[in-house]
Amino acid sequence: MNRLRRRPLAFWAGLAAAVLSLLVPIALNDSQLTVYVFIGLSVIVVAGLSLLMGFAGQVSLGQAAFYAIGAYTAAILTRALEVPPLLSLAAATAFTAVVAVAVGLPLLRLRGHYLAFATLAFQLIVLSVIGEARGLTGGDTGMPGIPTLSIGPLAIQGQYRTFIYAYVTWVLVAAVLLFNRNLVRSRPGRGLRALATSEAGALAAGVPVVRYKLQVFALSAAYAGLAGGVYAFFVSYIAPGSFPVLLSVQFLIMAAVGGLGSIWGSAVGATVVYLLVQLLQSLGTGPGLPPQLPAILSYAVYGLVLVLIMLFLPQGLLPAIQGRISARRAVSAVESPARLARLD
Repeated sequence: MNRLRRRPLAFWAGLAAAVLSLLVPIALNDSQLTVYVFIGLSVIVVAGLSLLMGFAGQVSLGQAAFYAIGAYTAAILTRALEVPPLLSLAAATAFTAVVAVAVGLPLLRLRGHYLAFATLAFQLIVLSVIGEARGLTGGDTGMPGIPTLSIGPLAIQGQYRTFIYAYVTWVLVAAVLLFNRNLVRSRPGRGLRALATSEAGALAAGVPVVRYKLQVFALSAAYAGLAGGVYAFFVSYIAPGSFPVLLSVQFLIMAAVGGLGSIWGSAVGATVVYLLVQLLQSLGTGPGLPPQLPAILSYAVYGLVLVLIMLFLPQGLLPAIQGRISARRAVSAVESPARLARLD
């Protein structure tokens, strides 16, 4: 019993999230399952971005670019070259990481808002290249007819297609979150924690700061590429409009809301913000309303949410909740002996 009590809150939260992720798809209809899949893909991207910003201290506004690179790589390999979808997904993840290394070598010399604007410029370049490479990507028209994900002869299709994709996506979510958890607790993870506390201190302690930054940047891009590949197979159609700049902003807000550097916070932030986006889209698509209203509402609400989080919950939702519960436990632990002493 004492061992059960000593388990950290994050363990029980992770266990509850794992059980819920297995049970939730059973209770959802097809359209709700689609939202569930998209939330899972967002969690994968945000898990990498949270590591990048929370530990390496690098702000990226270009995660949607890596999301697009993964999607287009998987789609081109499967549709044009007839590579097996599972192999295409692995290749898309690896290729996105390689692109991130090539881009990160010059970009990570920048800091703060300079780096943020540089990653934003990178996304604009990626979208421009995709739009111009019409023979390969379909240009602004997009790429239809992308095959579904399959393992050998078993293809995810038919009546339960969305249901199976929901489980596949959230199995990947669990794998990514567990990998991040083990990474943070490993020896390189201790170096990352030192880097998050003080870059100068980590450098003085012998932490290879530049190499760690580049590796975390590549890892976050690989997560985005993985999610982008699953997205391409799931929707079967991609276009430059599927990866707008607003999507990178959305990923950034998700990471901030859940808590930068928080392993399980990425799932909380992605879920809360994505559901908020769905609510805004439903409010902004009524009769007689301009079609650009949902985007305008999104920008306004993103700014408001970010300001409120920075003012009242700078650590994010999950770390704030964990901190308050720990504080209450500490107070009760101190008060309990005092109460017993009064009774005696």
